[in-house]
Amino acid sequence: MSQSFTESETSRFVRVREGEGELNIHYNDCDPGDARETVVMLHGSGPGASGWANFNRNITPLVEAGFRVLLVDCPGWSKSDTIVNTGSRSNLNARVLAGVVDALGLSRIHILGNSMGGHSAVAFALDHPERVGKLVLMGGGTGGVSPFTPMPTEGIKLLNGLYRSPTIENLKAMMNVFVFDPGDLTEELFQARLDNMLKRRDHLDNFVASFAANPKQYPDFGPRLGEISAPTLVIWGRNDRFVPMDVGLRLIAGIPKSELHVFNNCGHWAQWEHWKAFNALVLEFLSR
Repeated sequence: MSQSFTESETSRFVRVREGEGELNIHYNDCDPGDARETVVMLHGSGPGASGWANFNRNITPLVEAGFRVLLVDCPGWSKSDTIVNTGSRSNLNARVLAGVVDALGLSRIHILGNSMGGHSAVAFALDHPERVGKLVLMGGGTGGVSPFTPMPTEGIKLLNGLYRSPTIENLKAMMNVFVFDPGDLTEELFQARLDNMLKRRDHLDNFVASFAANPKQYPDFGPRLGEISAPTLVIWGRNDRFVPMDVGLRLIAGIPKSELHVFNNCGHWAQWEHWKAFNALVLEFLSR
């Protein structure tokens, strides 16, 4: 039976502890009603990103397979509270995720993370190994310098420029290298993304302030990858101009129970660019 959800009807908020205060965190809850397992989707760091914007092509197949799907908006994105982060944003997001799943009474989750979301998923798996079922990491998971690609990459430079100057021209310049075939991007998508950015200029300003306070927001977990016991599916676009493909190779070299799938003709947004094959791949992995 087909199940479809809208962003508005699944929109929820929860307050979680962070340091000496609290953060109001937004998430979307797509629950078939009888789910035994939960998949949490964590978005990337692009301006205007949200769980719904990143993963709306991937929700329905998982729900129809019986999974509850949570799309958590990290602090500083979408409708979640803003924050200036001076430490590891990967670990900040992992702490927030722990607060969300605690509030919802979930003891164990699968995590699907794209880009920054991949970093956050790895941080959560290292801090809470007993609470992770399986991991799916796309275009992210650990920091460090690529020996093959000049750093920061072309895409990251454009992303940082967009945070400082959020214009439609800069957005299109970034999105042009974000995906392999920009011909699939519509004017409606560009406008919706720009509107999301401009609604929360505090998010943009605080992201820039965070990097000024600590340029290494996403630490290199390479030395600790061997501690991850969760089965892990690493997915990459061969044409990724944001995070080089050798990062994916480092992930499978370090994580004992891992495997890698590479999509050709694919940039940094595998779950959107190759969504049908991506959904089938993830469902097969989670159902083993």
